[in-house]
Amino acid sequence: MRRVIAVALVLGAIALLAGYFVLRKPATSGANHEAAAGGAAEPGAGKGGRPGGNGPIPVLLADVSRRDVPIYLDGLGTVQAFNTVTVRPQVSGQLVSVAFEEGQTVKAGELLAQIDPRNFEAQLQQAQAQQAQNQALLNTAKRDLQRFSELVGDGYVSKQQLDTQAQTVAQTEATVRANEAAVQSARISLGYARITAPISGITGLRLVDVGNIVDAGTTTGIVVVTQVMPISVVFTLPEQSLADIRAAGGAGKSGVKVLAFDRDNAKQIATGELTVVDNQIDQTTGTIRMKATFANQDRALWPGQFVNMRLLVRTEKNGLVIPASAVQRGPNGDFVYVEKTDDKGARIADKRDVTVARSENGTALIAKGLNDGDRIVVEGQYRLQPGSKIRLASDPAPPAQPKGK
Repeated sequence: MRRVIAVALVLGAIALLAGYFVLRKPATSGANHEAAAGGAAEPGAGKGGRPGGNGPIPVLLADVSRRDVPIYLDGLGTVQAFNTVTVRPQVSGQLVSVAFEEGQTVKAGELLAQIDPRNFEAQLQQAQAQQAQNQALLNTAKRDLQRFSELVGDGYVSKQQLDTQAQTVAQTEATVRANEAAVQSARISLGYARITAPISGITGLRLVDVGNIVDAGTTTGIVVVTQVMPISVVFTLPEQSLADIRAAGGAGKSGVKVLAFDRDNAKQIATGELTVVDNQIDQTTGTIRMKATFANQDRALWPGQFVNMRLLVRTEKNGLVIPASAVQRGPNGDFVYVEKTDDKGARIADKRDVTVARSENGTALIAKGLNDGDRIVVEGQYRLQPGSKIRLASDPAPPAQPKGK
């Protein structure tokens, strides 16, 4: 019985193997036939329009153009207030009022705070009274000197008395001048009790409240006023850029244009001018610091803000430009595909090595490799090889060729 079962199992296995090879044979033969047909086809009869393919690859073409191309240097900058002043009291006393609101725009000379002026008013009045007293003494001394001068010739007044009276007049005049200085000093102190904005700008947070005693030696001050119109941006560029900056005119009267962009470098915030180039290079970083000034009428720039800076160093006149997407990177450098026509009049892709001088904002400035009138592939280039047949994507596709023909 066991022998019969073993024989049946062997026969079943043989039957399964035979069925597998019978089913597999037609598929293999068909594949080999198709491969043989493809191998026997003419060059240009394979897939994809590559050499040995049968279908042109649809592409988009663009003409090489010429236009003026601005050349920028890019750096990272920090916005700084054009002027910043910490308003500190210059006399001591009780703060009786604050005339500003935090974040308020103020003009130079506008009242910010008031220190109790009564003590300074009293000092001024005292100095004025002393001045008036000494002025009266001076007037009397001058009249006496005049009388003595008239009587000395008749012998009623001695020469010594005349000289003594002249010295008295001189001393009293000096005292009156000292009184005038004291009055002026008291008037200045009274003026300091009225604290005004030293510059036009924006007030910050209030640093002291009404009722506190403020002192001329305080370091915190009352408020910080920041000037933001105009405003400055300090940024750095590599030291290798110094020659281009100097060629552009440096800073100041040359009016070198500077653009400020947001932190994502997606939106232009403001346009200004380069005003200062530092007089030395930072040896630790190999960079040079510069300052640009912006009118900032819309207050788009704010102190402490980080911005991306673009410094216009020159404009490439009549430069040869193409879409940057057309440029590909190969083992030997950058290249593009240029439309050409073969001997039969068919469009083909010709690989052309190029030298890209600069690429930005989707445009590549070509220094070498292309000529006027060239048409380059700007879409579909990643499917191409040198000599690939191409067609415009807008043209109708050619009819499919039957297999094996």
